[in-house]
Amino acid sequence: MGNGDIRVRGIAARAGGWSARHRWAAVGIWVLFVVLAMGLGSAAGRVDVKESDQLKGETHTAAKIIDDAGIKEPASESVLIQAKGKDIRATDAEFRRAVTEVVKGVRATGQVTDVTSPYDTGTISKDGRSALVQFDMRGDSETAGDRVESVLNAVEGVGKDHAGLRIEEIGGASMNKTFSDAFGDDFQKAEYSAVPVALGILLIAFGALVAALLPVALAITAIMATMGLMGIVSHLQPMSDTANSVMLLVGLAVGVDYCLFYLRREREERAAGRDAGAALRIAAATSGRAIIVSGVTVCVAMAGMLFTGLAEFEAMGLASLMVVAVAMVGSVTVLPALLSLLGERVEKGRIPFLHPDKRRKNGRRSKAASGEQGSRFWGAVLRVVLARPAISLVVAAGALLAVAAPALGMKTQNLTLDQEFGDTLPIVGTYNRVNDAFPGGSEPAEVVVKAKDIDAADVKSALADFRTQAISSGATRGPVDIKVHAEENVAFVYVPLVGGSDQDRAEKSLGLLRDKVRPDTLGKVEGVQAPITGQVAGSHDFNDQLIGSVTPVFAFVVVFAFLLMLLSFRSLTIAITSILLNLLSVAAAYGILVGVFQHGWGASLVGAEGVGAIVTWLPLFLFVILFGLSMDYHVFVVSRIREARLRGRSTKEAIRHGVVTTAGVVTSAAVIMVAVFAIFGTLSMQSMKQMGVGLAAAVLIDATIIRGVLLPAVMALLGERNWYLPKWLHRLPDLTHDEAPQDVSPPAALEGERAGV
Repeated sequence: MGNGDIRVRGIAARAGGWSARHRWAAVGIWVLFVVLAMGLGSAAGRVDVKESDQLKGETHTAAKIIDDAGIKEPASESVLIQAKGKDIRATDAEFRRAVTEVVKGVRATGQVTDVTSPYDTGTISKDGRSALVQFDMRGDSETAGDRVESVLNAVEGVGKDHAGLRIEEIGGASMNKTFSDAFGDDFQKAEYSAVPVALGILLIAFGALVAALLPVALAITAIMATMGLMGIVSHLQPMSDTANSVMLLVGLAVGVDYCLFYLRREREERAAGRDAGAALRIAAATSGRAIIVSGVTVCVAMAGMLFTGLAEFEAMGLASLMVVAVAMVGSVTVLPALLSLLGERVEKGRIPFLHPDKRRKNGRRSKAASGEQGSRFWGAVLRVVLARPAISLVVAAGALLAVAAPALGMKTQNLTLDQEFGDTLPIVGTYNRVNDAFPGGSEPAEVVVKAKDIDAADVKSALADFRTQAISSGATRGPVDIKVHAEENVAFVYVPLVGGSDQDRAEKSLGLLRDKVRPDTLGKVEGVQAPITGQVAGSHDFNDQLIGSVTPVFAFVVVFAFLLMLLSFRSLTIAITSILLNLLSVAAAYGILVGVFQHGWGASLVGAEGVGAIVTWLPLFLFVILFGLSMDYHVFVVSRIREARLRGRSTKEAIRHGVVTTAGVVTSAAVIMVAVFAIFGTLSMQSMKQMGVGLAAAVLIDATIIRGVLLPAVMALLGERNWYLPKWLHRLPDLTHDEAPQDVSPPAALEGERAGV
């Protein structure tokens, strides 16, 4: 069989072969696809998730009532006026003067309405040292943050004239403006810096500018195309800014990884003496196939988010699934075409002093360049692991289980403002002072009452009883405000919850309202709906729905990943060990998260002091993302091991060959992922910091301990049982790939599987 006569089969091989033969057509089709996707997406516009669709349950019902009634709730603001010392009271002349000036000042801006004095509404604290001036912003609540600056300036001006008083504003509009100013640029910098970081690492990995640019170009074009597709798909499944950010993260990670795997294999085959055509065909049949298996597995994992029933998660899952699919298709189509077009020019822009071992010797690259020598470090590690696989397994698995142990005590909750931002923003201090003086006042529960006739006597009586019993039950200390929209037959009841920023106590107060006060009052009036919403209620409903979705999501992802591994490697053993190793990797990441962010071990190193909990959505999000992404390395390494086994190497020698020859590309891919995710770990928001640290830690563990120690140790212990497939499963579709054998003896038959190629 000649050098150019390489027998391959499969979708990846056929796609790569066609693209290499019709390279200009392949490149043109890809460019046309990206341009059309962006153009159609821009024309269609993006439909974002509505608040009424965010959650199910009472929060959803309340939002639906408000939407159906056509009521636009304004952004509410409060100005805290508080004595700095113990000598001044709300009844003093200076205090009254400050209140009057605040009322006049905010009214004069022309941006507010319904300004109320604390002396009229009774919003004065029990100790008499604090009071709230309350008002609503004019116009759309979603854009109120753009108009609140003049109001903030007016309040600040009054504060300068009263040195003995603390005068501060807080509310939806002021918080949105503060967060947008403080962290909007932060997110953009993180997203924009990810590309140059990835490019820099690729330059080091390849030592050539053109070779380094290819993975980044593929990832960017895949992301651009997906952004267009998101606009089209959003008319069926609404999207969001969060989904867009997650798509960028995942798209950059897998786009670079897939191209990296393909390009390194093509270069390795050429370095080993293959001609350009043969090298491309082998890369298509091997790395290309691994990319498809990995990509489909990641897509399946991302699809697990669609089972949560949470609109935000569904948007993230669908956006991530699309970008992975686009990057996967690009990797096995346009990439071989570009490599065929570039030929030796892929080495252009070589950086001096990098990879000096890759210089040609006698017209061929050295053995080191071919990848057979691989990583000296991992070669040394593998000598120990393969010599003592049982000990290596016990030590590595024991270490990871110890790291995972803290996850058993994981506490999840939607982070409060002070947990999310710490003391980095002045408005967090204002938030805490308002909650101390008026428990629950900054984020009250909101009862949305819908009746056939909101002015009916029995409805009015029930509203009055609700207000009285809410206070007598201990759920609130008041004041309980009622705002009636007579034309729409809707009333809003605002109830400051006892517990304030203490989520656990506030949820107990919410439970009293939902389970006792409401049934005894509004629940007795026929035809009245009274769902309770608000920040605490939304967090509670979100947690309940998320917990309920864990089992179906977990089952879907694990079962389908198992089936994909079974079909791709035709080995029951490989399928089982793949799932177990990935679960161990995820568990270790959970343990690190809990240790750092909940228990505070080493928290100062990442700026996470005092958080005390894991944000509710993160564990499920991490499971789905990590279970998908970890398959990148696993499929790539195991494919190489199986390939070496089919070429005639013994199982142990195949393990050594597969792990060592893939060490460089896996290390490069992992470093890129860790670096990109670590950027998000530097953000000031604790939820984003937790996401970045969790993802970075898991990828690092996966690419080192799992792939470099546990995988070879387990496979070495199993020996020929690695390839076991029961006879009754032999009828399964054969999705493995074939490739020409090297000059070695034929392989021994794999247990329960054919040996030939």
